[in-house]
Amino acid sequence: MHTSRVHQPSPLSVTRTRSSRIAIITPFVVAVLALTSSLQAQRTELERVIKRTVLRNGLEVIAVENHGIPIATVELNVKNGAFTQRPEYEGLAHMYEHMFFKASKAYPNAEAFGQRSAELGARYNGTTQEERVNYYLSLPSDSVRGGISLIADAVRGPLFLPNELAQEKEVVLGEYDRNEASPGFDITQKLSAALYPGQASRKNTIGNRDVLRTVTPEKMKFIQSRYYVPNNMALIVTGDINPAQIFAYADSVLGDWAKGADPFQLDPVPPIPALTQSSAIISEAEVGAITVLIQWQGPSVRRDRASTYAADVFSDALNTKGSRFQRLLTDSGLWTAIGVNYYTLDQVGPITISGQTTPERLKDALAVLWREIDKLDDPGYFTVSELEAVKAQRGTDNQFGIEKTSELTHTIGFWWAVADLDYFLGYVDNMARQTPPDLQRYAAKFIVGKPSVTGVLISAADRARLKLTDADVVGPVKGAKVTP
Repeated sequence: MHTSRVHQPSPLSVTRTRSSRIAIITPFVVAVLALTSSLQAQRTELERVIKRTVLRNGLEVIAVENHGIPIATVELNVKNGAFTQRPEYEGLAHMYEHMFFKASKAYPNAEAFGQRSAELGARYNGTTQEERVNYYLSLPSDSVRGGISLIADAVRGPLFLPNELAQEKEVVLGEYDRNEASPGFDITQKLSAALYPGQASRKNTIGNRDVLRTVTPEKMKFIQSRYYVPNNMALIVTGDINPAQIFAYADSVLGDWAKGADPFQLDPVPPIPALTQSSAIISEAEVGAITVLIQWQGPSVRRDRASTYAADVFSDALNTKGSRFQRLLTDSGLWTAIGVNYYTLDQVGPITISGQTTPERLKDALAVLWREIDKLDDPGYFTVSELEAVKAQRGTDNQFGIEKTSELTHTIGFWWAVADLDYFLGYVDNMARQTPPDLQRYAAKFIVGKPSVTGVLISAADRARLKLTDADVVGPVKGAKVTP
């Protein structure tokens, strides 16, 4: 098992195409027409192939039929993860993931589970993210019923044997140690704590070493009883399958499982406190190039969907080679590389600008970057033509994504947990509607002049030589005094 601290799977990514010149119809019109046709076709195709039902206990079952090859994926998604963690449980959502494919009422130990998996020809794994945990099997399609049963046995009857828990605790602590040894670990942990005041445990998937050492079977059972209930899960089965048969079999092995209490009514997730001032974190490590990370609190996908669509197009536009942003910052040589990202989450996803530069250029690079950030909400910063190109690129790449059902399984699971399936189905249409004023409003609402956290990863020698202080890197805030 492994923990995942990566950016969310994007509903759409980008590839680049060029329009050829046509005598009467302009390349721009061609691009718009092609985009509209492509996105409408994708929505229709998604709605055609994605089938879903809800069992009487609230468990959602989603099936995607694709008979290209005789392979299927069975995935269970749970609305658990870092966002459910109080400080005393920091990292235990990930620990639970490690215990999933272990002893259960159906299998006396992990070896027996593994043996049954091998008989089915299955490969299995799981990941823990901020707002979902998923477990999946890839196996021959003629073993899909056995795969569903295997997942059902694991989720319904875990035993949390002390010897297996002790073994997995050391595995997780080993993961923690390897992460901690990375030069970027310290700064990312501190950035998260600063960006989410008092709520860092609800963003920390890898966990806290001291808390991980306290894990007990009782703590695992608490997580099971609170979050591992059918009405807080989705079973997704994709590939060479028959959806009607999947629904019937899922009901036969999971339908009699009693519905649980709503975990988020029992223990509501507290709101993320808004930042009130900008701050800086300078972390020293044995590195050559200097890494800069600037983060803002971004939108919540459940409370401000419109801003999440704008965020994705905004990031893509700035990241496009040849954009005004890239020409000024990377083509000039100030930055070796620089990128913009919004990580879509319900509990306030982060907006990040990350870049690398040299010690000699750091102060100038930061000064120019902050001046450019201050212009991101200017009318005319983005043009209609560049946005249409960005959206067309996203649409093209999305078509490749939906054709590979194993990847589509994980993508559907992520969006089911973080937003809902309708968000995923409607994404292409809503993304295509974004205009320059939409991006202008997004930048003004979340970035320009808003409190931020700036992190700089630099060697001790370079920091001393530059006499670098927090005041040198902290971002400006409109209408507020900045206290580094």
